[in-house]
Amino acid sequence: MPKNFYSYHFFIQIPKIIETLHKNRLFLISSLALITTSVSFAIRAQLETVFISEFELSSQDLGTAFAPVFLGLTFTMLIGGALVDHFGMRKIVWMAFIFHTLGITLTMMAHDFWTLFFGSLAIGIGNGMVEAACNPLIATLYKDKKVKMLNRFHIWFPGGIVIGSLLGYFMIEQAHLPWQLLVGTMFIPTILYGILLLGQKFPTTERVQMGISTKGMWKAIISPLFIFMAFCMILTASTEIGTNQRISTLLEETGVSAILVLAFINGIMAIGRSFAGPVVDKLNASGMLLFSAIFATIGLVWLSYSSGITTFLAAGVFAVGVCYFWPTMLGFVSEKIPESGALGLSVMGGIGNFGISIALPTIGIFMDMDSTGANTLRYMAIMPLILIFAFTILNIYLRKSKLNT
Repeated sequence: MPKNFYSYHFFIQIPKIIETLHKNRLFLISSLALITTSVSFAIRAQLETVFISEFELSSQDLGTAFAPVFLGLTFTMLIGGALVDHFGMRKIVWMAFIFHTLGITLTMMAHDFWTLFFGSLAIGIGNGMVEAACNPLIATLYKDKKVKMLNRFHIWFPGGIVIGSLLGYFMIEQAHLPWQLLVGTMFIPTILYGILLLGQKFPTTERVQMGISTKGMWKAIISPLFIFMAFCMILTASTEIGTNQRISTLLEETGVSAILVLAFINGIMAIGRSFAGPVVDKLNASGMLLFSAIFATIGLVWLSYSSGITTFLAAGVFAVGVCYFWPTMLGFVSEKIPESGALGLSVMGGIGNFGISIALPTIGIFMDMDSTGANTLRYMAIMPLILIFAFTILNIYLRKSKLNT
């Protein structure tokens, strides 16, 4: 074989190497932005009882103060999703950076209900911009393996919650440091993804590349299948994030550290999402969703009867259940309804967060009515129980329509 063969082979591989490095940097930016989002969830869960006592809030008041995170997510994702094709994903991620910085600063300065409310709102807007830009970015970068790579990207939601939970446990419960210092740790991933954004180019969205018109996009979004999945998104998101966000009060009577249970749940979720590829090959996306609903129902019911070490066992079953919900819902829509584009993914995420914004104060109302955390968990198990029936119908429909390939 000629000596210059290897040199020639190396040089023809250079464009592919550059493309891979470019994809990896964009994936890293997205992951760090999502870590900022997820760490904020864990820190709010850790500081739930701190805010109630220090700011003299009821459980319902705290749920209302936290709700703007999800309302901000909802409206920002809808607006950002509609504008991402026009302005480009890079500008939307820069907006996420600005609002994350503002929200972290406001939260560190919070001293009552309203200052906490507006800090939560700014963080929610930043989180919404991350979802609006990064989900279509991943779908665009990895067109042939969307469900797998969206699950891999969303590893960093539970992964960030594990990081935030452990930081909270050691900084607040063990070292008894000021809570403002814990909130300030969110600046670390925020600054890192801001630095990586400098000079970085982003591709156009998949819908633009496919040449699908705006009219075609809206037609896809009002299709019966999309509306059905949007309804399911309310329940999947509320089951997963509603439980995780109010875990301190829900598990208060179990005799274990709720923040460690939260870290345990999200550790399992991160591991599960890293193996999403083999799972989706075996079950396909709709099968994964049905599997998730069954385990989430069992997990919530078991948690309602648990105490001590069994709390971790029940939490493990719940974690397996909710593990694939969010990224697989997005991956399903992107694969089965690609015409919906970036807006479709944003609408799905926005509707999910709208459901959470209703679920959080509702959980607080149940708790304030002298209902125990165990009773509230049993009420919450109704949501994944409904999803079992919904996803069974979805699987039957897909088999008959031959779309489940």
